[in-house]
Amino acid sequence: MRALVAPPPKRRGLGDIPIKVVYLFGAILATVLAVLLVFVVFSGDVPNREQEQVVQVAPVPTTPTPSASASPTATETPIVLPPVPASKKYAAFSGTASAVTGTITDKKSGISYPRLAAPWTAKSFSPFSIAQRIGKVAVPHTVVASAMLPGDAPEKKPSSNADYRAIATQAARWTIRTQYPKGATLDEWTASKKVPVGKGWTLGYKVTFTSGGKKQVAQAMVTVIEVGKTKPAMLMASIPEANKARWRDLNTLAEQVRPL
Repeated sequence: MRALVAPPPKRRGLGDIPIKVVYLFGAILATVLAVLLVFVVFSGDVPNREQEQVVQVAPVPTTPTPSASASPTATETPIVLPPVPASKKYAAFSGTASAVTGTITDKKSGISYPRLAAPWTAKSFSPFSIAQRIGKVAVPHTVVASAMLPGDAPEKKPSSNADYRAIATQAARWTIRTQYPKGATLDEWTASKKVPVGKGWTLGYKVTFTSGGKKQVAQAMVTVIEVGKTKPAMLMASIPEANKARWRDLNTLAEQVRPL
């Protein structure tokens, strides 16, 4: 007998694929297309980090501040002062004094003095520890400021009123050189008196200077106070005539400055 040979299997066509397999393949293809579409459509929203730059903020420029040197350099003309009276009462200036809103305590220098109401504002003002100012930073300033006495300390600690008066004279000369336009002169002493508390001396004075082609005057004061060191602390104030309504504040400062 002849052996029976099984016929070869029939080849399956597309129609023979199970419907579940077709659906699965279609779902996979749709997912891939959707992902590709998302990348194409939204590729412009992806930040290009290689092009990002950090903007550097430049520091605010500052106005050059006076040197703290107490002695003139070789190129500076020595400032000649009128003789300092041994004693002179501080006459009250006209006008109304600014209200005192508190106390400035300068722990670095070791003194305290009145905090004056607006338009005075307390701001940083090198080379001083603390300063109250009116208006912009421009010579001549309207300023009340404290610091240790500029320059070198005395060889020995001052002891007499005459010692402190001589040191206050040096401080006044320093303010003429640093707080006013070149050529300013100290024309008159308006006060020469011992400080109200502790050891020290206050000098009041009138300054004449030229600014903007116009001759002007300012009223000023300087106080030096013993604070337990060889070098005394210094409080200075200068008010040009543009703010002459504040000249009475000089009386307030001279009366209320204190060592800590």
